[in-house]
Amino acid sequence: MQIAVAGGTGVVGRHVVTEAERRGHDVRVLSRAKGVDLTSSSGLDGHLEGVEAIIDVTSVQTMSAKKSTQFFELVTGNLATAGEKAGVRHLVALSIIGAPEIDAGYYAGKRAQERAVLAHSIGTVVRAAQFHEFGVQTLERTRVGPVALVPTIRSQPVSTDEVAALLLDVAEGEPLGDGPSIAGPEVMQVADMARLALAARGERVRVIEFPMPGAFGRGLRGDLLLARSDTRIGEVTHEQWLAREFPG
Repeated sequence: MQIAVAGGTGVVGRHVVTEAERRGHDVRVLSRAKGVDLTSSSGLDGHLEGVEAIIDVTSVQTMSAKKSTQFFELVTGNLATAGEKAGVRHLVALSIIGAPEIDAGYYAGKRAQERAVLAHSIGTVVRAAQFHEFGVQTLERTRVGPVALVPTIRSQPVSTDEVAALLLDVAEGEPLGDGPSIAGPEVMQVADMARLALAARGERVRVIEFPMPGAFGRGLRGDLLLARSDTRIGEVTHEQWLAREFPG
């Protein structure tokens, strides 16, 4: 089948494209490099001709609830509108476990994205825990010289390969609306993930963990980002991921 991947050059998008091609699908990556602007929908219609399913793994680097919400509402709205116009039968969007309950920061945008997807009959929302890469990503955003200030976050990191496989499983089927979720096999503090990544890279940086204030911080410290009773549990541990990413 023909599958379009929005965000196909990103952290999880690359794995989605690889897995889709491994399964024998005809894959189209929706990106500016391919002449598609998802925020304006420029070039989108032509790239959706003959497409049966869209997998949306787009992302935006911001902790602003306003900017995150604007981005996801715009991109998801454009994908859904153009998809329905082109006869696409399924739009699968990747969200985050906890997004429906945490209406702040980046998560507010994912919550808005979910609402936009569920407003269309072709939509399915798939939720994942943070990826194993999240510790490294947090370091890149919070490191200042020899110190990194990392917020207290309980996570259940999952392999992007396993997330990609679930997204393809769902995209190959019929729209589900509120779809399945996936998390990794271990509950970890993101600060510990950052420390382990630093050790694997041989870097000496002091990681200082701090609790973010308010309901947002309580949500990150609690169980909202962890697997639910019906969540698929992946097999790749954080240690296995580190050994693969930082061999030796």
